[in-house]
Amino acid sequence: MPLEVDAAMMGLVCVPLTAALLVFLTSTRAVAAWTMVTSAIQFGLATWLTYGVLHSGPLQYQIGSWTLPLGITLHADGISTLMIWMTSLVGGASTIYASGYLSALRRGSKLPVDARLVPAFWPLWLILWAALNALFLSGDLFNIYVTLEMVTLSAVALIGLAGRERALVAAMRYLIAAMTGSLLYLLGVGLMYAAYGTLAWDRLGGLVQADGPTLCAASLMTAGLLVKTALFPLHYWLPDAHANAPAPVSGVLSGLVLKGSFFIILRLWLYIFFPLLPIRAGQLLCGLGMAAILWGSCQAIRQQRVKQMIAYSTVAQIGYLFLIFGIWDGWETGLAWRGTGYFMLSHACAKAAAFMVAGSLMYAVGTDRLEDWAGIGRREPVLVFAFGLAGVSLMGLPPSGGFIAKWLLLNAAVAGGHWMPALVMIVGGLLAAVYVFRVIAVSFSDQESSQSIVPVPLALRWPPLLLALTMIVFGVLTTQPIRLLEIGTPTTAVAEVSP
Repeated sequence: MPLEVDAAMMGLVCVPLTAALLVFLTSTRAVAAWTMVTSAIQFGLATWLTYGVLHSGPLQYQIGSWTLPLGITLHADGISTLMIWMTSLVGGASTIYASGYLSALRRGSKLPVDARLVPAFWPLWLILWAALNALFLSGDLFNIYVTLEMVTLSAVALIGLAGRERALVAAMRYLIAAMTGSLLYLLGVGLMYAAYGTLAWDRLGGLVQADGPTLCAASLMTAGLLVKTALFPLHYWLPDAHANAPAPVSGVLSGLVLKGSFFIILRLWLYIFFPLLPIRAGQLLCGLGMAAILWGSCQAIRQQRVKQMIAYSTVAQIGYLFLIFGIWDGWETGLAWRGTGYFMLSHACAKAAAFMVAGSLMYAVGTDRLEDWAGIGRREPVLVFAFGLAGVSLMGLPPSGGFIAKWLLLNAAVAGGHWMPALVMIVGGLLAAVYVFRVIAVSFSDQESSQSIVPVPLALRWPPLLLALTMIVFGVLTTQPIRLLEIGTPTTAVAEVSP
């Protein structure tokens, strides 16, 4: 394999798993150091894999040289490599942020998290990181199921680390929803294996037929994944789970975990089932996406807690991802594909940054109630500036990665004559501006907060700013991410045009 990229693919899964074991067995003082080293290695491996895919195209690696159906295949193409790189970027920033966050807990801060549960964070986070990488690289539907369950169980445990009643209830609600979605997905996988004798997604694309079992499998798997992705109206578990989790966990849940289940939907619909699914099925998902954008944005505007506001914003932003299923017909599909991939990258960084800012200001003030943040911008301008930059990407304003993503999606919608999704994208951006500017206006108001304000440590101040600045970089330097998305595109995205 060119450049020995197989070592990078294996390392992206094995390194964080090994680190999780070492962290579990190591004294608490060395935990942060182990995790920092792991983050650096992961970033290097992700860059190595990206370089290999850019120069050699899609890559496959049979673990242990065992071929299908007994072997496990790792598959790296453009979209999966972009997701790996996104995970390393957000994961590295989250690791630095979490080290400062957990140190503050040990010192006895006002953060609403049980400090006794801190030691469990690092192994769970590393397991989640390994599972996400394995999910993006999995070459068959059953291994995707296994990695998806690893992601779910570790995410549920991380939510529960807050230790409060609200967090535990939210974690249990998420567990029930996720297990229901997993059961539906697994039933669909069983039907596919019974019908075709293989679960390799790159082979199934040329085998599937429009018969009853196949359509039933597609429906079951899609329904299960929609629950996990929290698409409106199946989002009932998301706001409380994201709002009541510790701040480092909230950013990872919104930025990375939801992308895992959506990534699988892309694999299923665009690489396997596309020739079989009626146009109305895609229009249904697109319609739900548009409803999510409008409803989630309106709910975000109404919230008085900032973390709850950002959580409902996630409900809205997830809706943009599903617009591709309604605007994928014809030559403009290439634009929709690029826009969706770019949106996943930009949303991950922007939303993780926003949740980090909320956690840092909660550390300073002791609450995330917006009214108690009055005037905080004069004390912590760097954090409010980082929130504003993240908001620029969420609104889709230049120069940001969110602007590039929404511009590509908007052009795809207009080129195909899909005026309703185009209108909803514009309205969604305006609604996002309302809740973003609401936070900024209160933060720089002339009033003073009634709460005592504690200085924020550097480890809680700079990671969100770096992620937010990364979004500006992605809004200016677009060549390599777009080029990566063009490698291994689904056969439906045939006629490419330059953005």
